[in-house]
This record gives sequence, structure tokens and C-alpha cells, in this order.
Amino acid sequence: MIGTDNTPSNAKQRHPAKIGREVSARETISLPDIGEISPSFNAQTLTEFTREQLITLILQQQQEIAQLRDGLGHSYSQLEGSTEALSRPLLSPTKRETHHPYLEVQCESGRYQVDLVGNLYWTIGRGSDNAIVLPDQWMSRNHAMLQSMGTGELYLIDLGSHNGSFVNGRRVSVPISLKHGDKLTFGQTNVDFYNPGAVRLSTATQGLPDAPVTALLHVRRLISVLVVDIRNFTGLTRKLDERLLSEVVGTWFRKAGDIIRAHGSWVDKYIGDAVMAVWMHGTQEVSRQELQQPFHALHQLNEMTQKLHLVYPLPFPLKIGAGVNTGYGMVGNTGSGDRPDYTVLGDTVNAAFRLETSTKQIGLDIAVGATTFQHMQAWQSEDLPLRQFTVQLKGYENPKPAYACSFPELKTFLETNQ
Repeated sequence: MIGTDNTPSNAKQRHPAKIGREVSARETISLPDIGEISPSFNAQTLTEFTREQLITLILQQQQEIAQLRDGLGHSYSQLEGSTEALSRPLLSPTKRETHHPYLEVQCESGRYQVDLVGNLYWTIGRGSDNAIVLPDQWMSRNHAMLQSMGTGELYLIDLGSHNGSFVNGRRVSVPISLKHGDKLTFGQTNVDFYNPGAVRLSTATQGLPDAPVTALLHVRRLISVLVVDIRNFTGLTRKLDERLLSEVVGTWFRKAGDIIRAHGSWVDKYIGDAVMAVWMHGTQEVSRQELQQPFHALHQLNEMTQKLHLVYPLPFPLKIGAGVNTGYGMVGNTGSGDRPDYTVLGDTVNAAFRLETSTKQIGLDIAVGATTFQHMQAWQSEDLPLRQFTVQLKGYENPKPAYACSFPELKTFLETNQ
């Protein structure tokens, strides 16, 4: 064998194919002494080597190549073993002192913290376009969403995921308000929700029923409030299994949020199977464009809702009802800087909910309040599809006027008054 015998005759008897065999980096090879060889070679210097020196040089090169290949293979195996660490989102270590809401994500390599700051909502899923990326094959690409509602409250909304979102072991069908310490599950990933600020506020006021809560900056503003409710939701829950119900409702809430944001507002509240959105106006007047926004949003919400039965096997086509009210409300900003987080209070908001409920007794799809109707008359007085009704709104002593129409009538009105 080459390396154990230095005789030239042995080298001459070696079959050429064995000179070119691959050498493992783990083999120990004794090479003949070929003296001091310069690391730089050219055609002239190579002609000066004997046959056995050339053979030895080739074996040296093969051994170095094998060692490099073996080293690279070890590096690749380490890299493949680190797939979970590479695909995991860059999260901060847990156990940091914080005063804002955050998530603790549990994975194979430990627990990691995701701070819920700087946004009004955060999407969760395995797709790279999400704010919180969790590499779990049992999750949908766009699985769920966390929505900040002001005053520190956060809602979890399932976005129609296939395997569902769970809070404390119960599957989420409609948006649910999260509490400090809630256990969330997405696919096979466990996540803990913490809201230290809400806990401190509760502790500070415990046993002090008349203790004032830290005052927020509230400003009296002219606003328009839209409330949209899914009709016959109770009947839907009785006829759909839990997984399909979660997918349908999650899809509706996700698309509703997209439509409302596209028309200049945000989802201020999720109440069961209903959403509330707010548009803020100037101090005294409502421009035509500002008044058009909630009605164009409402039209698109209805179009989206009617198409859901083409995607899901529903027992009946989904329908919605809506109330729109304009007036003054107290608007508070619980956010900061360029990311405001508004919450709205006042009679204008309450009346919008009552107007939505009144559509059921009126028998039409949309009901608007008197002030909204007056601004719509200034927009277009001749072709308004709204008809006047007198309704008894819950919580109000005297009957109130309501102006109502159907969705087909609203569609015609919008198309003829672009």
C-alpha cells in the first residue's frame, strides 16, 4: 500500500485507478518524503518531480480536499439542526420588567417575549407577512389577530384559521377580550398573554369604589358612528360545527376590518357578532366626502357578507343590519406619538347601537339618526332613499325619529351620486 512502502517498484505496480480514489479525512496516511516543495506550482516545476513524488502530491491534495469536504458537511449538519432557531422570529428574552401588554411564546428552545406596542393590531400566523411569525405547520398562514381597543384592552380575533385559536382551552368563534394570564393556543404553539398595566389599575382601585381612574385626554368631537351586526347569528351557531363557525366569523371580522380601514376609520369595538367604527369630523361641519365614507364602507360590507356563502357551506346566506348616527362624542387618545389609539364615549355611540337594533322592528337593513339624515340632505336632498319612522329606542324615554332603507336602495343611491 502506498505510504507503507517507499520502493519505486511498488509505486510502479500500483493501478492508476487507485491513485485517484477518494480519501476520507478520518484516514491516517503516511506519505513518502518528497522534500521541501514550494506551495506554488507551475508546469516547469512539476516536470522536475519523480513519479512517486507526483503520486504523493496528488494524495496530499486529495486528503486536503476530503478534510475540507468533511468540515463543510459538519457545518451543514449543524445548520440543518438549527432550523427551528433560524425560522423562529427574533424575540426578546422573557422576564423583563414591562408595563405594557406582551406575549410569552413557548417553543423548543425556551420562552420568548413579544411586546405589544407601537401598533393598533398585530396579525399572527406562519406566513412571513405577519407582525408575529410563528413557524408552526399546524397554523394557518394568517391565523389570528390581536386588536387594541383603547384603555389597554385587547381582543383576540381568529381569522378563519383551519385548526382554530383557543383561549384557556376554549375555541374562539367571535372576538374575545383577553385577560391578564390567559393561555392562548395557535396550532400546537402555546402562548401566554400578560397585561401588567390592567392588573395594576385594577389593584390600585380595589376596595375604593369612588376612586377616580387616571384621567385620559378626552376632547369633544363631531363624529359619525357605524354599528354593523350579523343577522340571525344564534341560528347560525346552532347549524354550524364549531370549526366552520370559527372560520366563517373570523373571515367576516378580518374582511370587515380591512374595509373599514380602507374607508378612513378603524374598528373601535367588537361586541359579540357586531363591530363599531367611528369617523371623526371637524368642529362644526361634516363634509360630503366624510359623510360618504361610512356609507361606502357599509355597502362594501354588505357585498362581502353576501359572498361568504359561495365560499363556505352555510345553511343560509348571511345578512347584516346597520345603524349610523352623527353627533358629538368624547374622544380619548390612549396612544402616543404618531400611533394614536382612540376610544369614543357618549350618547351618539349609544344611539347608533339602538338604531341598528331598530332595523329589526322596521323591517329594513339600515337606520340612521336625525343628524345624519340632515347632513345627507345637504349632500343630496332629492334622491335620498331614506324613509322616516318613529321608533322607541331602548334606554330613551321618548320615541325618536329614524330614517331607514334597504341595501339595494343604498347601492342605487351611491351609484347615481358618485
